[in-house]
Amino acid sequence: DLIVPYQDALNLLKARLDVLNHSMYGNKSHPIHNIQFRIKQKASIEEKLKRMDLQGSFMNAKEHLQDIAGIRVICYFEKDVELLAEQLRKQSDLILVKEKDYITNPKPNGYRSFHMIIEVPIYTSTGKQIAPVEIQIRTIAMDFWASLEHKIYYKFEGNAPEYISRDLRECAGIVGQLDAKMLSLNEAILEAKEKQEHEREEKIREDEHH
Repeated sequence: DLIVPYQDALNLLKARLDVLNHSMYGNKSHPIHNIQFRIKQKASIEEKLKRMDLQGSFMNAKEHLQDIAGIRVICYFEKDVELLAEQLRKQSDLILVKEKDYITNPKPNGYRSFHMIIEVPIYTSTGKQIAPVEIQIRTIAMDFWASLEHKIYYKFEGNAPEYISRDLRECAGIVGQLDAKMLSLNEAILEAKEKQEHEREEKIREDEHH
């Protein structure tokens, strides 16, 4: 009973993201590399409520947790992350509860991603329900860093030596530089392609004129 509305909300958002993926750039390019979904397990829900000094009940989970349902959207470029977040804000029936820009303002450990909590309306045979979904939007490079950082810290049970934390922060900076370089390279390629297309059209017009 608790999980079904969240699963429905994930399915609805998945459909929205699929539409945005093939329409944002007019079918010329797809901004999304892949999409991951998850519903928190019962033990994880109870553990989080315990950390909040709350009893692990149905009502407490529904009233106090906004991340029972989660979507992670992996984009190619940082520009795609910004545009996708903007498009989600424009969806008139979705309610933006809050957002955190960890790309512009990374966490102290170097973590970078764009987070949104969005309430999704679900219409069933018994009426309308609202289910919040946490959305994380990041680039491939950001996801690479976050996945390895999690794996490394898991081995140390959250107590990694300071030099490890320092090196991870340094790697986060390198990943940020890589994202910027790849975006710049992509824009240069698009510009060169547009120039070639323009020159080709000019040549066709000249040949027709002659």
